[in-house]
Amino acid sequence: MSSTTTGPSATADGPVLVPRGTGGPDRVVPSWTDPVVAQASEAVGGPWGRFAVTGRALFWTPLRVCLLFATLTLALAWIKQAPCADGNWAGSVQYTHLCYADAVPLFDLHGLDDGAIPYLDSAVEYPVLTGGLMAAAAAVSAGYDRAATASEVLPEVPPVQSFYVVTCLLLTLCAFLVVRATLALTGRRPWDAAMIGLSPLLLVHAFTNWDLLAVALATGALAAWARHRPVLAGVLLGLAVAAKFYPLLLLGALFVLCLRAGRLRAWATTAGAALAAWVAVNLPVALLSPENWSRFFVFSRERPANPETLWNLALHVSGGRVLDGQLAEGQTPEVLNAVVTVVLLGLAAGVTWLTLAAPVRPRVGQVAFLLVAGFLLLNKVWSPQFSLWLLPLLVLARPRWRSALVWQVTEVLVWVVTMLHYLGTDNRGIGVEWFFLGVVVRDVAVVVLMALVVREVLQPDRDVVRTSWPGVDDPAGGPLDRAPDRFSCARGATISSRDHEASSLGVDRAGGRSRLREDGR
Repeated sequence: MSSTTTGPSATADGPVLVPRGTGGPDRVVPSWTDPVVAQASEAVGGPWGRFAVTGRALFWTPLRVCLLFATLTLALAWIKQAPCADGNWAGSVQYTHLCYADAVPLFDLHGLDDGAIPYLDSAVEYPVLTGGLMAAAAAVSAGYDRAATASEVLPEVPPVQSFYVVTCLLLTLCAFLVVRATLALTGRRPWDAAMIGLSPLLLVHAFTNWDLLAVALATGALAAWARHRPVLAGVLLGLAVAAKFYPLLLLGALFVLCLRAGRLRAWATTAGAALAAWVAVNLPVALLSPENWSRFFVFSRERPANPETLWNLALHVSGGRVLDGQLAEGQTPEVLNAVVTVVLLGLAAGVTWLTLAAPVRPRVGQVAFLLVAGFLLLNKVWSPQFSLWLLPLLVLARPRWRSALVWQVTEVLVWVVTMLHYLGTDNRGIGVEWFFLGVVVRDVAVVVLMALVVREVLQPDRDVVRTSWPGVDDPAGGPLDRAPDRFSCARGATISSRDHEASSLGVDRAGGRSRLREDGR
């Protein structure tokens, strides 16, 4: 390899390249490569030293440090949620303390306090695996309540509080799995997983709903794919879809990338395993209680535009004169559903064209992020906690701290204005105009992130993942990593393995130069 060792001075100039086998770092050092991390490191003595040793820690490995970060963040998240945990929401405490959580009101609404089983005894507006998590938390908390009643040692709490505590503990485990899976996808950049552990978005929404279950399963599926285990990836992806439907978009991202690389057999294996896993989870419930099982699909079709969406903003600005106008109780928004379907198909077509026309095949994280981010922007529902879907995908697509933190600040802003808007102006809340302003600021931040990712897809030399270590193509690519292209709209013909290998090293063919070179591979 013909590269030289550089140190912290490289922060402002770009990535650090070090030769293997010369005693230099065996991974990317974030305090050398990211200005935000470099500045933050001043609080603990400054960037990592030029001659410091990496990769030999006996205990504090990157994984354990990132899990520690997540533990601290989740502890703060619990402190934030504690005022709402007992179900006593007098004085609108759920809004004034920003601690609203769906699990608390749904505990009674779905009869979990009386031992009702989701789908079999009550209709639940969530996919089956999310209902299963609710049932598991209810069973464990009921056992604790019985033990606390029979014992003088365990503290007795309201049943809803024990249920919520167990729910939060299960979601904490899911958050740890997200960190672990994300780190497995980062290749030579393990410290990128710290962007999950230290996430303001995780602090705000870890315990708002059950979304972390789907995020953990979906991220685990990508990790299995990266390790060339398409069957396991499919099983985890199918389970993720059984918890939330958005992981279907990840399967779509893999399809387009496999189409370009000629790896459709691997994709078909994953898709088949995903279908089998989804059917295995859903079929028993559908047979035992078809009406309650279908509640999620009926609810998704009938629900109107969510308050935090662009469609609701359009309805408000137009005075209800666009789309379906003012809906009657229980009326299905037929026009809105049709328009959303069309624009989402347009999004899929645009991302497909970008993937096939890019000069170098995009990475899995880039395509997945664009699809999920676009889906959230254009869909008729964007509950605030849905933004957790984007967190690991952004880390994979564009692991830059500054832009990630700016976006997450806007997500925190949306949560604050949502709670204050629901509080009402009579209770010192805010008007709808301020609420929509927060939503628009968040949407602009997401659009900017998408634009930055598109720019890096079209200009691979700007992609920090590919330029931070010699010879990197796609650490999360699995069967796609370093695979030659078989079809590309950019070339209109088959791209050779040699051409793709050159492009994976950051070659700018137009200028005849390469930012990254690696000899004797």
